[in-house]
Amino acid sequence: AVVVFVSSKSAMNNAKPGKTFLFTSESVGEGHSDKMCDQISDAVLDAYLSQDPDSKVACECVAKTGMILLCGEVTSRAIVDLQKVVRDTVKSIGYDDSSKGFDYKTCNVLVALQPQCVEISDCVFEGRDEEDIGAGDQGLMFGYATDETEECMPLTILLAHKLNYRMKELSRNGECPWILPDSKSQVTVEYRDNMGAMEPLRVHTVVISVQHKPTITLSEIRQTLMEKVVKAVIPAKYLDDRTIYHLLPSGKFLMGGPQGDAGLTGRKIIVDTYGGWGGHGGGAFSGKDYSKVDRSGAYAARWVAKSLVKAKLCRRALVQISYAIGISHPLSVSVFHYGTSTRDEDELLEIVQKNFDLRPGVIIKELGLKRPIYQKTASYGHFGREEFPWEKPKKLVF
Repeated sequence: AVVVFVSSKSAMNNAKPGKTFLFTSESVGEGHSDKMCDQISDAVLDAYLSQDPDSKVACECVAKTGMILLCGEVTSRAIVDLQKVVRDTVKSIGYDDSSKGFDYKTCNVLVALQPQCVEISDCVFEGRDEEDIGAGDQGLMFGYATDETEECMPLTILLAHKLNYRMKELSRNGECPWILPDSKSQVTVEYRDNMGAMEPLRVHTVVISVQHKPTITLSEIRQTLMEKVVKAVIPAKYLDDRTIYHLLPSGKFLMGGPQGDAGLTGRKIIVDTYGGWGGHGGGAFSGKDYSKVDRSGAYAARWVAKSLVKAKLCRRALVQISYAIGISHPLSVSVFHYGTSTRDEDELLEIVQKNFDLRPGVIIKELGLKRPIYQKTASYGHFGREEFPWEKPKKLVF
């Protein structure tokens, strides 16, 4: 196989038909310090939305040894016990004892939240119908979909998420009590470029690191990860005698979570999306309410891209949307099919414009984004999971 670095649509389009290449995506588990912050930020958002669906929330989280800091802006009629929300979230992640490096019972929770800036609320909401509210900020968002998996997600990121989820499952059900909350995974897949469509051939490399108790040996960890994680998650058809495994390559991983590495909300934006495939506008999701188009616009772009692929209008799609603060209609909408459609991109764009109203207010209504559904998105990816409304393809008229 030839290793190539693919960073954009144009690089993909320039690949020769039938050429093989390697692509890698990573994921992190619930106890990773950055993911922990994402989950806390979204737990705070859900707590406000569950009492007041019109809450405006932009909550960032910082975590270090024995400390959680909430900072940002909240305007809401809700009265939320933030201490309880934070501690319950940390407990559910699994940090329930100081021997694990963090304890929900004894950690210090600091709060620095203030009301949303009036200048923003005035230009976005003042005097507007619900469907015609302005975008909460400027920015650009991407949605991506590929027919290489049933979920229309890249196989690399799908497998990376499932490896972390499987480790959490083994820890929660007591089968592997030595597994602690922090974990990371990385999967490299060898692909064939079939006229712009991506066809996974085999898994080239698997990397897994997991926080563990000191009482278990390295050989036991590696054997368990191979038998109960890798083989349970990755379909056998993708594994062969050339697949490379780096299972706990550091040799030990005792100090995890915020004790080992400071955590911040929004620092895992590629883990949250497509694992490096497609594109990313740079905006994080967690802790932001639906009026922030970084979040709602990205969900809508994914909805559009997946709808195009599921309608078999193309085998692969990238959708870009851009907004300006206070303006309801998108500034631009672009569709790229990587050469995988019998229609040209202008035709696909026309289909999108006929079938989707991409004003933030309409996105919020059609996808039901005022509901407290966000904490679940904050681990194992925001896309490729059927429980989320943007993953249900729209039936297109064309």
